[in-house]
Amino acid sequence: MADNETRPKSTAGIILEAIQDLYASEQIVTREVLADITGLKLTVVDDRLGCLLDNGKIRRVQRGVFVPMEQHKPARPISRTLCPDGTTVLEVGDTVFILSPRESRMLGEIMAGSAQQFASIEIGHEAERLNAALAAQLNEVRRDLRQHHGQGAECAASEGGGG
Repeated sequence: MADNETRPKSTAGIILEAIQDLYASEQIVTREVLADITGLKLTVVDDRLGCLLDNGKIRRVQRGVFVPMEQHKPARPISRTLCPDGTTVLEVGDTVFILSPRESRMLGEIMAGSAQQFASIEIGHEAERLNAALAAQLNEVRRDLRQHHGQGAECAASEGGGG
């Protein structure tokens, strides 16, 4: 018998499997649902969810809702060569495609959606970075205003009491 057959699953493994099963069934995955399905206490579920988040096994899509991270094989090298006769040589890993100009255009049309999705994701990431920077600056300005306002109140109190 192999070790994995005799050893019981860890609580993190049980929770991850439940998340994957629920997600595959298009069900919303919450801590309460996980506790109900697995029979584990909410404190244990919360702790394991934190570990799974930290390890990149799951992600939070909104407050209290989780989905498994997609597990893909590592990306293969991709290159495209445009030839003088108009053909395109597309290499994906060890696979080589020699495309006619028409096939190349058709492939471009098919991939346009992926290109748009990539651009949208990048715009979203940049917006998140800018939002975080602006939030930090806003917090700094608020902190400066509170300090300045506090100093102004101290000055007014000392001027009023000294007269």
